[in-house]
Amino acid sequence: MAKSDSFFIRASVTTQNNAALDQQNVDLGAYVDALGKSVLRIHNVAVQIVNSATNLPPAAGGQTSTCAWQLTTQSQTALVAAVDKSVISTGALRSVGGGNESLDDAADINPQMWSNGYLVGVEQIYLGAIADANWATAEITFNVVMECTVETLSQSAAMALALSQQ
Repeated sequence: MAKSDSFFIRASVTTQNNAALDQQNVDLGAYVDALGKSVLRIHNVAVQIVNSATNLPPAAGGQTSTCAWQLTTQSQTALVAAVDKSVISTGALRSVGGGNESLDDAADINPQMWSNGYLVGVEQIYLGAIADANWATAEITFNVVMECTVETLSQSAAMALALSQQ
């Protein structure tokens, strides 16, 4: 299996804080070609969650506020559980209000690193995010940086991977 040097793919999605999933597609066509036996291996996912206007952490509105993100191989209309076959990675941020506000990313597993990486055989993946209306921040942006390599599989293995992720 041929390997390349690692490189970074960046993506971003901004929520409208209306409890509806906002989603952006991430084009991987330059790296993934199942017929050409080329697949992408994601080694790490780093996520920055910020107020879209200031790039500072979002501010809660004095009450419990939650926002979440997901990276999937299929387009979604809502958050899906980690057991969904399309899920690559998920995470959440919660603010507990009531005077002593604190931000906590333990509301979800927020995986960022795998021992052997996550193979992707589809030409598009989807970054989705959602935030409830309790945030004082007008909009929340989720910036994702993925460390990746391109690898070659047999044509049948690459096609099987691509079909399993659609």
